[in-house]
Amino acid sequence: MDVDSQAGMEETILVGDDLMMGPPSPIIPPEIASHVLEGVDLCDGLLRNLFLCLQINDIEPFCQDEIVIYRECAEKRDKELRKRLEESEHKLGLSMPLDQAKERATQLESDITSLERRLILASGVEGVEGFRQRWSLHGRLTDSKKRLEALKQGMENRETNKPVELSTAKRRWFFW
Repeated sequence: MDVDSQAGMEETILVGDDLMMGPPSPIIPPEIASHVLEGVDLCDGLLRNLFLCLQINDIEPFCQDEIVIYRECAEKRDKELRKRLEESEHKLGLSMPLDQAKERATQLESDITSLERRLILASGVEGVEGFRQRWSLHGRLTDSKKRLEALKQGMENRETNKPVELSTAKRRWFFW
């Protein structure tokens, strides 16, 4: 069987916009960045290779391997970062003083409201620029909602465990 005779076998040429498939890379808050980024491959070497290829060749069709390799690395990196962000927020909800955790939750809720408003405004922007704004804002909004949810779960777990700790601490034992 001849490979060229197979129906549906088309060659796809990737371009820079193909890197905008799926959600954008998460934004890492500076206060937890060291914990979240520790040990994660940031794909910076692959990105450097991609830019070098584009600089040398001037057009994307000659850099297909670099685009594919970078996209795979970036997807893996972003998935790991999102998981670590949620775990970090959950741990903060468990371990932070309760008033600080509530302040953090309030700040995240405020950020979510702001992102929702900006997303509504971006829906009026047409063309590629409008798409890029909506894509970026939607990704940030989704990440912020998941972070808030993880923080609140941590706070709830702490609150459900607190009465158990208090009840055991208040017991008095008498030995005759």
